[in-house]
Amino acid sequence: MQTGWRIGSLFGIPLLIDYSWFIILALATREYASSYRSWGPTLSWSAGFAIALLLFASVLLHELGHSLAAISQGIKVNSITLFLFGGVASIDSESKTPGQAFQVAIAGPLVSFSLFVILGLGSQVLPQASLLAIIAERVALINLVLGLFNLIPGLPLDGGQVLKAAIWKITGSRFAGVRWAAKTGQVLGWLAVAFGLSICLLARLYGGLWIALIGLFAIRNASAYSRFTSLQEALLKTKAADAMSREFRVVDADLSLREFADRYLLEVNPFPFYIASSNGRDLGLVSIDDIRCTERSQWQIQTLHNILQPLAKTPTVSEKASLAEVINTMEARQLPRIIVISSIGAVVGTIDRGDAIKVLAKYLKPKISEADIKRSKEENSYPQGLHLSAIAKTAQED
Repeated sequence: MQTGWRIGSLFGIPLLIDYSWFIILALATREYASSYRSWGPTLSWSAGFAIALLLFASVLLHELGHSLAAISQGIKVNSITLFLFGGVASIDSESKTPGQAFQVAIAGPLVSFSLFVILGLGSQVLPQASLLAIIAERVALINLVLGLFNLIPGLPLDGGQVLKAAIWKITGSRFAGVRWAAKTGQVLGWLAVAFGLSICLLARLYGGLWIALIGLFAIRNASAYSRFTSLQEALLKTKAADAMSREFRVVDADLSLREFADRYLLEVNPFPFYIASSNGRDLGLVSIDDIRCTERSQWQIQTLHNILQPLAKTPTVSEKASLAEVINTMEARQLPRIIVISSIGAVVGTIDRGDAIKVLAKYLKPKISEADIKRSKEENSYPQGLHLSAIAKTAQED
């Protein structure tokens, strides 16, 4: 979901600004302006504001580098957002190979290093000691720092993405790559927190609080990467047979509608549907709604053969299908539940959204309570904030 104010687009990619961006823009303007106080209030604040804007223009081009590399691989880019800690490109899915993942990861730093060279050369061409030359030189150094900082080998930084691609290449497992890069990001994040707080408390340098804040941001995002990937892996490894329940009953397809109604519709808790079978072979689904829509005068004449929905025309999944495939099929066809069939074509179970949550509960963080699992089952829905359908989609695409 896109958040923030849309300010335009580049190459068809929406550009957004988060409210926190205005905070860092003001702080950056004040910080840079303080370096040029000797020029007087007007020029110093103008220079500070210009450098702050060019900083974020550099961040935008950095993220655009990632985005264009992704687009060249056929991957959709949803948006680029500028916020408190810089910028982020919302890329729809993963690259298909470690080599392609490396290309997307390295594209951003390469843009920053290119800007460093171009602006550095520009500062030498412009008249020395002029305001434009000084600004160009300052922004060139900012891009050098931006490129080098992003190459630190830990998620969510670009260096972490490069490390992920390298481990993916070595091990053959994208999940292993993410786990190692996320762990590295968490360790580096905690080191940044410790370092920032130390220089703040011991040296009275309050800029250390900013370093600690960046460290916390890195820890949170590295942890999110790890959780997201663990859930993707669980969706691929968990099979339909592990998640299904047997919320159906097999009935004789030769029963008349009257016989069926007398035997089953009067049950205290009727099943949502029934499987009509004949000679040991499952033929199709019997829906209570279909019976109720049939004229009562026909109940004694017609049998379940006349109203059943043939299995061949019913959306089903194999018991060996991954849970990601199950969820994607349900979402694509807008199904409340789906039938699970065995290798010989027999109905062996059903899966709804509550079943998926129940089997995935041990992988979810924060933990899902038994009450939430029960509610998901009763309401056939996912817990609020858990975008399981989107995670399943990316898992199967990857």
